[in-house]
Amino acid sequence: AVVSTQSTGDFFTERAISVISEHDPSTPLFLYLGYTAPHGPIQAPDTAVRQYTSHMTGSKMLRRKYATMVSLMDRGVGQVVGALEQYGLREDTLVVFMSDNGAVYGGRGSNFPLRGGKTSLQEGGVRSISIVNSPLLQKTGYINTNLHHVTDWYATFQALAGDHSEQVHKKQLDVDGLNIWESISLNKSSGREEVLINMRIPEKMNQELDNQEEEDNMTDNDVEEVLTKTDNKAKDFFVIRRGDWKLFSGSSYIFNDWTEKNCEKRASKDSKMGSGVKLYNLALDPREMYDVSEDFPQIVQELLAKAESYSKNVTVTGKRRSSGAGKINGEWHPWVTAVN
Repeated sequence: AVVSTQSTGDFFTERAISVISEHDPSTPLFLYLGYTAPHGPIQAPDTAVRQYTSHMTGSKMLRRKYATMVSLMDRGVGQVVGALEQYGLREDTLVVFMSDNGAVYGGRGSNFPLRGGKTSLQEGGVRSISIVNSPLLQKTGYINTNLHHVTDWYATFQALAGDHSEQVHKKQLDVDGLNIWESISLNKSSGREEVLINMRIPEKMNQELDNQEEEDNMTDNDVEEVLTKTDNKAKDFFVIRRGDWKLFSGSSYIFNDWTEKNCEKRASKDSKMGSGVKLYNLALDPREMYDVSEDFPQIVQELLAKAESYSKNVTVTGKRRSSGAGKINGEWHPWVTAVN
């Protein structure tokens, strides 16, 4: 057997550069590069730790390894952008760097100054920062605070690539996203007024979940985002944002505290639970410290009224399956194909 010591990040970077080098510049290209770092297990080569974190001598080693993982990912991104320039694709390319969620609450990443982390519906879990870079942008060097949702990228990429359904004689399926190019390029309004952050309706969910691994004996090198018993207690909830208003409602939802700026003092892995109605004005209170639901009952009622319309579009979920269903004879296959 051939054993490779190459990291997945380096492997992904090399493959991305290969795709770029072989691409015909006269045709559109969509390249999704999904780095797995930073992610548990927290591991990094000793040489890289010394190279990238020599200034962090007062930090714990796992924090330094986490920072090294981020640095190695950053190096890979730089190499990919360099390839775009080398092969003449840079001028017509939009580079979007983004994350799917905040750092794990109680892990080695920090969401400071926001509250909560991955699996929570607080800003530390759902407010994901994006960096957009391109010669195509008409306005640059600014912070865009317009309301965007991850589904907006599809509609935006589709428009920029000149993809029109009538050209291929196919009906355009309904999409949730909006074309936010003018919002990004010119800092105009995105046209998005609200985002359904999440909702759970018990009667539309099959509660036969797989057994979850216990965290009692987990170390920092284990995958950190295994659902805990506390997380599974989250029952019914409705969380929505409209403009600067954000509403929590329900009988049981994850509601964590805040992590430290540099995450040296580790938060508890156990998620806390919240209940009832809470309302926050994110423009004035991005840390979600002050519940103002009693001061703005009309806003609360308006947002709660939206739950009914959203619930009509929620489908009944089947039994939760482990991703292991996609593993056949030691090989991984597309999950949907494998189980259907």
